[in-house]
Amino acid sequence: MVDQSVPGRWSAERANEWYARQPWLVGANFVPSSASNQLEMWQAETFDPALIERELGWAAELGMNSMRVFLHDLLWAEDAEGFKGQISRYLDIAQAKGIRTMLVLFDSVWNPDVALGKQPEPRPGVHNSQWVQGPGRALADPNQYGRLEGYVEDVVSSFGADERVIVWDVWNEPSNLNGGRFEELENKRALVTDLLPQVFSWARRAAPMQPLTSGVWAGKTLYDDPHARIQIENSDVISFHDYQAPEAFEAKIADLPRDRPLLLTEFMARKPGSTFEGILPIAKREKIACYCWGLVAGRSQTLYPWDSWANPYVEAMPEPWFHDVFHPDGMPYRDDEVALIRQLTR
Repeated sequence: MVDQSVPGRWSAERANEWYARQPWLVGANFVPSSASNQLEMWQAETFDPALIERELGWAAELGMNSMRVFLHDLLWAEDAEGFKGQISRYLDIAQAKGIRTMLVLFDSVWNPDVALGKQPEPRPGVHNSQWVQGPGRALADPNQYGRLEGYVEDVVSSFGADERVIVWDVWNEPSNLNGGRFEELENKRALVTDLLPQVFSWARRAAPMQPLTSGVWAGKTLYDDPHARIQIENSDVISFHDYQAPEAFEAKIADLPRDRPLLLTEFMARKPGSTFEGILPIAKREKIACYCWGLVAGRSQTLYPWDSWANPYVEAMPEPWFHDVFHPDGMPYRDDEVALIRQLTR
């Protein structure tokens, strides 16, 4: 049951058989409230298992059964065994709450200048101001590709037969140029076009039991983005992002291939109209897995909208919050939202 068009790709039959064995997957893109980015989540000095356990407990109480979590190649390069130990500890915590995890290997969003160690403080009132790309500027250095290949193969092979892991997301929003907020590599798109299929191949070489994916996100028609074609043609299950109101969300669904399972790996931005009450019932009807952006408001500051990069919210909190479900003390931002999630996941 292999798709011969891309060596090693699951057939649609295998993908659908896998999906039929899963519950309706509902969850969040998870970073603990103490972390401003992937590095703060995982580095030994700031890794916080007690907080992770508490916050995943709040998610489990809503009926959430899966999380999407970002890794980073530099953490592996510094201490591969230590990093994999941290991942395993997180997975143990999540599994104890009835939560399985989608692991994200690379990410093209926000700051391409990445460094280990103490991270800068979040910029006041600015959305996700310290999130970092991976591999970042190493994308332009072919001499780094051997290290990136080693990272992918080691991490995927280490957890490729692990029931705690449910999907591998090989690259988040690879074609994202971040709206001019950072000085990007001039040839970033071309570099991604070359490397993205290789990353899929590296992950497949590790022979994971879980499916591979990379979420399409841009363009009025998905195939307007050349990276979307690479993503769709290489993914075992089709994942996508959508932060639009229900009518546009349904149009996006209609533009996607339906011969394979669909996973909505990012949604829920209240001001644009992507809400739990608008999107979750449609996703449940269509049997689409759903991961909202953000769980607990914290150092990622994703309760602020995207436009806060130009106009920081330093005088007042946004109303409504852009993302996130809980205050840092576990109180829901909106009681009606958590009631709906519990009702739909029951």
